[in-house]
Amino acid sequence: MTTTTSTSPGAAAAAPEPERRAGSPARPVRLLIGAVGMVVTAWLVCNIFLAFAYYPQWFAGSGILIGLLGLIVGIGGSVVFFYFLNLCIEGFPSRFSEGLIPYAFLLPGFSLIAILLLYPTVQTIVYSFANKDSTAWVGLQNYQAIFGDAGFWSALLNNLLWILIVPILTVAFGLAVAVLADKLSATGERIAKSFIFLPMSISFVGAATIWGLIYAYNTPGSPQTGLLNAIVVALGGEPHAWYQIDTARLNSLLLMVILIWLQTGFAMVLLSSAIKGVPEDTIEAGRMDGASEGRIFWQIVFPQVRPTMLAVFITVLILVLKVFDIIYVTTNGRDSTDVIANLFFRKLFVEQQAGQASAVVVVLLILVLPILVYQVRSFRQQEANR
Repeated sequence: MTTTTSTSPGAAAAAPEPERRAGSPARPVRLLIGAVGMVVTAWLVCNIFLAFAYYPQWFAGSGILIGLLGLIVGIGGSVVFFYFLNLCIEGFPSRFSEGLIPYAFLLPGFSLIAILLLYPTVQTIVYSFANKDSTAWVGLQNYQAIFGDAGFWSALLNNLLWILIVPILTVAFGLAVAVLADKLSATGERIAKSFIFLPMSISFVGAATIWGLIYAYNTPGSPQTGLLNAIVVALGGEPHAWYQIDTARLNSLLLMVILIWLQTGFAMVLLSSAIKGVPEDTIEAGRMDGASEGRIFWQIVFPQVRPTMLAVFITVLILVLKVFDIIYVTTNGRDSTDVIANLFFRKLFVEQQAGQASAVVVVLLILVLPILVYQVRSFRQQEANR
């Protein structure tokens, strides 16, 4: 005989809930070992790298050996540091450590950013109010000196011309190449894009040297080794020292060609990717409605690649504001070709005017900041619209 025991709903509801597992308490020994381990690891790694710099004879003066040891110490030190960091976090009560651990592992990265970016920025601003060797305060004298210098205003005007011309032409050429390459066969597209992108593998110094051969000048009557002057002479003209022609800033425009040549491949790759991301059905719908290829591009493709164009434009714009290598290698700022970055270099390393050089950098920072803020806001807006 089987006896059935019934349980009422009320009785079931009244049954006690299982006790939740309480969080683990703090472990001071683990916390202490982790904290001490982090400090010791950081101290050892920093001192080893200082030894690489100041006592290379300890390592047989071998750059290869120092490089290998740097990799081992850098990577190994990071692993050990994060091990002790994790140990330290586990020493806190579990509820606190679970919320803390993501921020703790981000802290070293943010610390490096602060040391390598924020600290030098603040220090440069401070030095802009000091004398030429940063030993005494001079107030606004450095700013008065650079704003009263005609060379500074000439460099600022050149930067403005670079800003107005280079980003626009770079995006325009990159877009044109992307559109035309998209019309080719798969093999033809790959070959064409490879040739256009190839200059991106060349450094700014290398590109300036290459174009220096194109703009090279020899006296009239002698063979012209520069390609441009050779063409001019072949057509019956006279050779010109192109880097010295500052009429209408022609020499600066010729230098801009170098940067445009370098960055067109970068713009092409991003814009080509954006064009390929345009839904094919919208293009086909335009063709079915009888729209021409030009109208399809301007009214269907162009609006959808505009955010990418803006991103490329701002990226090249920031690069243009900091352009230095091309000017330094070709003219070093002579004949009205100077720019802000090259002016800073000359003030600091040639004229030994650290205060004025810092003031020039602060001006450049003020010019760049609004563009950076706009870029961040634009990126956030694009992410929100996705």
